[in-house]
Amino acid sequence: MSAKSPDESRRDFCRRTAAAGGGLVLALTLPAFGAKPRSRAPAAAARGAEVSSQLNAWLKIAPDNSITVIVDRSEMGQGVYTSLPMLLAEELEVDLTNIRVISAPVGEAYVNVGNGGQITGTSNSVQDAWDRLRTAGAQARLMLIAAAAKSWHVDPAQCRAENGAVLYPHRKSLSYGELAAAAARMPVPDPKTITLKPKAQFRLIGKSQPRLDSPGKVDGSAEFGLDVKLPGMLYAAIAQSPVLGGQATAIDSAAAERMPGVHRVLATSSGVVVVADHFWQALKAREALRITWNPGANQRLDTAAIRALLEKTAAANPGLSARHDGDAAAALKGAKRTLSAVYEVPLLAHATMEPMNCTADVKPDRCDLYVGTQSQQSAQAVAATAAGLAPEKVNVVTTLLGGGFGRRLDVDFIPAAVEASKAVGAPVKLVWTREDDMMHDTFRPPAREEVSAGLDAAGRLVAWKLHITGPSITARAAPSVTDPFDSVVEYALAYPYGVPNFALSFARQEIGVDVGYMRSVSHAPNCFVIESFMDEVAAAAGVNPLDYRLGLLQAKPRHARVLKLAAERAGWGHAMPGRFHGIALMEGYATCLAQVAEISIAHGALKVHKITCVVDCGQMINPRIVESQIESGIVFGLSAALWGEITLDGGRVQQRNFNTYRILRSNELPELDVHLAPSDEPPGGIGEPAVPLVAPAICNAIFAATGKRLRSLPIAAHALA
Repeated sequence: MSAKSPDESRRDFCRRTAAAGGGLVLALTLPAFGAKPRSRAPAAAARGAEVSSQLNAWLKIAPDNSITVIVDRSEMGQGVYTSLPMLLAEELEVDLTNIRVISAPVGEAYVNVGNGGQITGTSNSVQDAWDRLRTAGAQARLMLIAAAAKSWHVDPAQCRAENGAVLYPHRKSLSYGELAAAAARMPVPDPKTITLKPKAQFRLIGKSQPRLDSPGKVDGSAEFGLDVKLPGMLYAAIAQSPVLGGQATAIDSAAAERMPGVHRVLATSSGVVVVADHFWQALKAREALRITWNPGANQRLDTAAIRALLEKTAAANPGLSARHDGDAAAALKGAKRTLSAVYEVPLLAHATMEPMNCTADVKPDRCDLYVGTQSQQSAQAVAATAAGLAPEKVNVVTTLLGGGFGRRLDVDFIPAAVEASKAVGAPVKLVWTREDDMMHDTFRPPAREEVSAGLDAAGRLVAWKLHITGPSITARAAPSVTDPFDSVVEYALAYPYGVPNFALSFARQEIGVDVGYMRSVSHAPNCFVIESFMDEVAAAAGVNPLDYRLGLLQAKPRHARVLKLAAERAGWGHAMPGRFHGIALMEGYATCLAQVAEISIAHGALKVHKITCVVDCGQMINPRIVESQIESGIVFGLSAALWGEITLDGGRVQQRNFNTYRILRSNELPELDVHLAPSDEPPGGIGEPAVPLVAPAICNAIFAATGKRLRSLPIAAHALA
């Protein structure tokens, strides 16, 4: 489908696409809701999906009454292909069973204002869409009603929409499919004039609904990046420097080029690529390459050196102040008792189920990109550069993502596919192996967090000081952002406890390794430190950790509520013989959560029996999806807390696959008790906030069992006997 002029009208577009295939007969234009002006992008080459980003279209209704919702967030398991259509369907008065979902192209209307781009991340897809898509549904409903009223020559106020049709009291009705063509010619209502349904009238929102993407994932029809197949498509494997940051200086490809099926060996901006008829042929030919690598500056970099560097910087650099309440330094000096500790967290890999991959089809005047990405605009931009085209000539088709976790916010795996396709003149699917994916990740950064607390004579907390040292993800990923530590202090900045003197600072220290956003970003290290050290403070005050926290939450009833509920559900203070509890609390992504871990330790072996989690995430769209995401976050957090660690030796990643980078196995899954607390608060995020509490809850339980404080992760690195 060719790109359209920005001046093409909505009506012309509707007429043309309807005539072409009977598809689109109603396109709804929405304002950008505060989005910054951006260049308009061409339509997606979605193999039959009639989508125009110039129109900011969200909705299509066909003559057969089928409804297509264009979802602007990447589906990576979190349920946006169900929850976001539910918002629109609620106001449109249609059933979910009639809805088909397609991914949005790159377009101005699809910008997530909170993220500054067309980005799926920070657990805010629902927050961003909450008013936007309900308004979309309401606008469409009013346009359909207006069209019906006009055909009947009656007052629109006398008509109503119900179950995909417009009804008139005198037994008249017209289906949306019958009305759509006429409705597309009606004026689009001003969002400011629309009154959305109150919570009491919701039919869909707040009620569990089957996921729209589940059938395809069950029958195999769902398309992930690895499933893309194009006519004449070739496959590619890539060789990258074994030392992070190294570059190829000489390539002997003679043997590889003689191997069956091999079309081309070429040096790209990110490594040496072998293109062949099949991926196995490309992989075997890659093994035959003889490449001389310049290891660069990281050839002596190892984990111990990174740790020493962070320690040195922490001692010498007071850093930048991120939050300053009262006078923490003076309060610490005057405190009756002070405590201090150093906590450390390691590099982590995202370890998505689906390794990085991208299919590119470069032609002289355009490039079609099929990729699982969390950042469509970034994907378009890097592909355009690699292809030598203007960005508007690159069509991004977003497939389902076999795991994102923040890894697919980066687009480092895209250019090589585009360069290869351009070189061979055919579509090319570039696939990273698991080892490629593990060893060339953009890792979650390590951090050194030094924390101090001061208590008065009664054991009350009077001062808290936290100094964080580590790399800044944002400084690499978005150097134009003036705040270099927003990816380092998130939960620490929202510290919920009532303490009169609080100081938070960050000393930036890069380590020579690219670091990236990972599910919950800095909430996880911050929460590990704050909630573990809070237990240390409670112990010093001689108060039960639950009661001590509650005493500091008098101004935070929402936090206190989830904490009490979690303790009650877990049977806090009444653990079975040989079992021990640990507790943790966090506010993140506008969601409040508390977790209680129940563990036992036998002969030095840790067993996590149960995780209880109480969640107040505000108003929910689909409670079952919320519950699933909380469970998923706990499992993700368990893997990271128990075993997660990437180590370096001579600049080389030591973990290559799941045999050396452990993740939780099915037989190791503890009982999960997730309780969703009813709430009238605005929607909060749910994809990430359950992750951070796992580590401190377990470590606090380990202290209850052994008297040992674990101040570094992973837990597996510590002897518990």
